[in-house]
Amino acid sequence: MSARQRRVVVTPGNNQKRILAGALKIRTKRLTWVEGKSKASAFFIQLLWRLASEYRRARRIHLVLDNAAVHTSQKTRKALAQLGGRIVLHFPHPYCPEGNRIERVWLDLHANVTRSHRCRTMSRLMLRVHAYLAARNAQRSASPSPRRAGLRRTA
Repeated sequence: MSARQRRVVVTPGNNQKRILAGALKIRTKRLTWVEGKSKASAFFIQLLWRLASEYRRARRIHLVLDNAAVHTSQKTRKALAQLGGRIVLHFPHPYCPEGNRIERVWLDLHANVTRSHRCRTMSRLMLRVHAYLAARNAQRSASPSPRRAGLRRTA
């Protein structure tokens, strides 16, 4: 290709997004996550209820969070009250990705699944995301091998 020719990059034309929120249990490295379309309070509240359901026997669940507005919204405070104080939120002074272990999970997910994917549909990509995270939980490592996660080169 000469320097004057333009390269054509085929794109689907519709920029869809999906958001994940999750919580990492420090002792077992087990990840609990939810999927949504926007970073709204209802989305974060969905994670809170999932955690309360998944850890029914826990008297207290402690979450270390960044300073996103959804973590302190009025809706979130109401949901926390409905949960009877079982979930306690902690906010470190400055946001520090190195201090929040779940950030490594999101970096690995992006590097191994979402960064240069060739999925034709969002649903196919999200199947790969969920497979990768499930394999990560089964393997209990930050980054499972793509083969163990059931990810193939073609999507």
